[in-house]
Amino acid sequence: MALPIADYALIGDRRTGALVGANGSIDWLCLPRFDSAACFAALLGTEEHGHWQLCPVGEYDVSRRYLGDSTVLETTFTTADGVVRLTDLMPREDVRSDVVRRLEGLHGTVRMRHVWQVRFDYGAIIPWVRRRTVGGEAVISAIAGPDQLVLRGPRLPSADDHRHVDEFDVDAGAVLTFSATWLPSYAPLAQIGEPADDIETSVREGQEWADNCRVGLPQDALVRRSLITLRLLTDEQTGGIVAAPTTSLPEDPGGERNWDYRYCWLRDAALTLDSLISAGYTDEAQLWRRWLLRTAAGDPQDLQIVYATDGHRRLTELTLDHLPGYADSRPVRIGNGAALQRQLDVVGEVMMALEHTRQITGHADRDAWSLQRALVDELAGSWRKKDHGLWEIRGPQRHFTHSQAMVWAAFDRAVRAVEDFDLPGPVDRWRSIRDAAHAEVLEKGYDEARGTFVQHYDTTEVDASLLVLPAIGFIAGDDPRMLGTIAAVEEDLIRDGLVLRYRTQTGVDGLAGDEHPFLACSFWLVSAYARAGRVDEAEALFGRLCGLTNDVGLLSEEYDPRTGRMVGNFPQAFSHLALVRAAFDLADAGARQVSARGARGG
Repeated sequence: MALPIADYALIGDRRTGALVGANGSIDWLCLPRFDSAACFAALLGTEEHGHWQLCPVGEYDVSRRYLGDSTVLETTFTTADGVVRLTDLMPREDVRSDVVRRLEGLHGTVRMRHVWQVRFDYGAIIPWVRRRTVGGEAVISAIAGPDQLVLRGPRLPSADDHRHVDEFDVDAGAVLTFSATWLPSYAPLAQIGEPADDIETSVREGQEWADNCRVGLPQDALVRRSLITLRLLTDEQTGGIVAAPTTSLPEDPGGERNWDYRYCWLRDAALTLDSLISAGYTDEAQLWRRWLLRTAAGDPQDLQIVYATDGHRRLTELTLDHLPGYADSRPVRIGNGAALQRQLDVVGEVMMALEHTRQITGHADRDAWSLQRALVDELAGSWRKKDHGLWEIRGPQRHFTHSQAMVWAAFDRAVRAVEDFDLPGPVDRWRSIRDAAHAEVLEKGYDEARGTFVQHYDTTEVDASLLVLPAIGFIAGDDPRMLGTIAAVEEDLIRDGLVLRYRTQTGVDGLAGDEHPFLACSFWLVSAYARAGRVDEAEALFGRLCGLTNDVGLLSEEYDPRTGRMVGNFPQAFSHLALVRAAFDLADAGARQVSARGARGG
């Protein structure tokens, strides 16, 4: 059975990532890309679905950390007989993928267990496994279809009922390095070469990147870890940013709210880009901009909300019935049907991210503007339509207030581009649509009786997405209508101090079951508090949320405060980018307070 979600940590090579448990087991790894089929899938089933474990025999205590601001993971096992340290990393390579695991004896003698159980195609395929000799070195190769995974090390486990198991002693001072290398099954083993296991180089490269981050933010160390995680979820070859490296970790354990997040949502990617730019990382902005230009190329009517990391469009949703699911949560899904949905807010998020890029760089790219203009022109003919909304509901389409507010944002940023950067466009028409969208939201998306914005035009329910209206510039954070909306969210959507997306009991999403507080929404409340001038409450909530990270600073999609466990896909880009945004909003609110005190003192 898989561990609690919080017991996992992420390593990766910026093309894919592995989840390493506190028990030394790699229970999830898709090769060679984030959205490839998993060769270790115990996370969504049992050990029989594939895992790779190095851990002491018998009882042990464990502590973990990332080395500095890198993605190199260090796990220390302490037993009654001694202490060993396991260091895991995925070195960056051009044409292949490696996982390197270095085991070091620190004190005494520790008996270790090594299990290597490869199962390709999400645990469905038992590969052909055999021992070979490559360059005088013994290796174990697992092959099935297009995939080949090769294990090397000083102690290779022997076969035991379709898995390989070994036990051995590690004495103080001993260093043993194991590596797994993925390459196409047709590639000759003689060409694999040695893996790049230079831990010091990987740590130095990660630290140099992190050192360029803006400093002086609240919870500075966790902000940096969030930015590092967002970078790790970015495919450095294509520029695509995945929402999470996992699929089907349930929002409601035992229920059907299980989705594949190993793809690139335009919304999530745009918001990730905004967080990275705010922290000073403009190179990532250019990488993502190029990905967007390639991926969205074609007829604007064909724009999707989500793509594969390489820009592939067909994300057919399937269920894997051979997997029992995490915590018996079925179905296990791959692909995502949301690719076929209409979500009107996406263009607004893209326009905002690219405007932020122009402001930071001072440069207006004409090719990027051509794409933006085409997207806005297409939106001009469809903005009054109903959509599936930010939360990708599987119920009837609605006029979601958040979607319509993001329509306003799209045209507002288009107008700004013409006014501030002298870019070409029908600015009078765009101003007219912008003003009409704003007026419509104030008329139809606001409940005068209760004094709050509403989830969609045909309800009095509220939605946590309304908390972002000040952040996009739609309304001032201390406007009475926004203050009323915060009060309504506090009344309807707070569960044990954390924020739900919406009340599932209304049936708006067309799904059975419930869900838990959504961490990004809780960070949005921090930002809303800060913009409303409620800085003390913002700081208190931010501190509590940061305390929900696991021992290595990672966050899942949701959190169950009643059981104290993480829920949903992990680690979740949306949670981490919202943490970063909340930190910036808190810093800005603090600066405003200091300025106001100075003005009063003067």
